[in-house]
Amino acid sequence: MLNALPREIKPYTSSLRYGICGAAPASAELLKKFEARFGFPLLEGYGLSEGTCASTINPFDGRRKVGTVGLPFIGQHIAIADPSGLHLPQGAIGEVLVKGPNVMRGYLGKPEETAKTIVGGWLHTGDIGRIDEDGYLAIVGRLKEMIIRGGENIYPKEIEDALFEFPGVLEAAVIGAPHETLGEIVVAYVAFRSGFAGTQQSLNEHCTDRLTRYKRPSTINIIDSLPKNALGKVDKLWLRKMWTEWVD
Repeated sequence: MLNALPREIKPYTSSLRYGICGAAPASAELLKKFEARFGFPLLEGYGLSEGTCASTINPFDGRRKVGTVGLPFIGQHIAIADPSGLHLPQGAIGEVLVKGPNVMRGYLGKPEETAKTIVGGWLHTGDIGRIDEDGYLAIVGRLKEMIIRGGENIYPKEIEDALFEFPGVLEAAVIGAPHETLGEIVVAYVAFRSGFAGTQQSLNEHCTDRLTRYKRPSTINIIDSLPKNALGKVDKLWLRKMWTEWVD
């Protein structure tokens, strides 16, 4: 929202040392544009309510890696696991697990739900990520958001990041839509900032240059703005409902 302010608005930010963002992954393009405009670094972090809201962050005084959510806080441990809970090696993609004194004791009055979420002291986040050679965590997407098209696993964030590189794109979201033959297909929604525009054809060509064939959206819908939930995150359930109603 700050980055979408009209260009003539120039907030006074010289007293700010840095900012922190979270709640949903920010694209590298958004972070770059924000910092160029406002003049201070924006540190992306990651966490869940079940883990006291913060588990990793890009360091202010150390190396910041755009496209990652940084390093674990002192006293916390991060791991990547396969569906069976087996910890995976560096660079592998899987579910993000968190362990430490910050992890909740459980959901009140819901022992079965707690047992599914905390296994052997590890909090199963439901987020998909990878840990690089320097220990930085990158979030790829949500387990429930993963699209399976013709047997291929597709993570929406990779496609959303590609769409954000198109000039003037303010918001982008990707969902999986039911398909008779393939199981699911990739459907994208894009909103442009004021003063910019693009066509479905130009967006398709843009994706062709950046994504392998099976990851490219079958449909790209250009709308005025993307629906948000109470936390300000893009409401993908609403987008799925919009798609279903449009198809019907």
